[in-house]
Amino acid sequence: MIGQLHSVVIDAPDAHALATFYADLLGMEVKGGPGDDWVVVTGAGYRIAFQQAPDLQPPAWPEPERPQQFHLDIRVADIAAAEPEVLALGARALPGGGGDFRVYADPVGHPFCLVWDA
Repeated sequence: MIGQLHSVVIDAPDAHALATFYADLLGMEVKGGPGDDWVVVTGAGYRIAFQQAPDLQPPAWPEPERPQQFHLDIRVADIAAAEPEVLALGARALPGGGGDFRVYADPVGHPFCLVWDA
């Protein structure tokens, strides 16, 4: 092993706002404030960082001209309970999905999936 994963870093036009979305979604804590160029969410031994990218061109799921580049899979116990909660946080449903996952976009447009054991 050469190293260990420290963070996943996600670009956002407002780093704090997107960090708050993911902190609320995942039950994590935001470290950093509005206007910061670098904000981190932590909890349960995980860390996701968000960096300011004012000219971000979000992915256009599922169009190949602006591919998703990466996505997060977030495990939930009950999709029927989780979906309205994630939509209330500001996510939006995207086309696609299968028997054990559904696809969404975060408030900036990054795709992510809610997954469960079907």
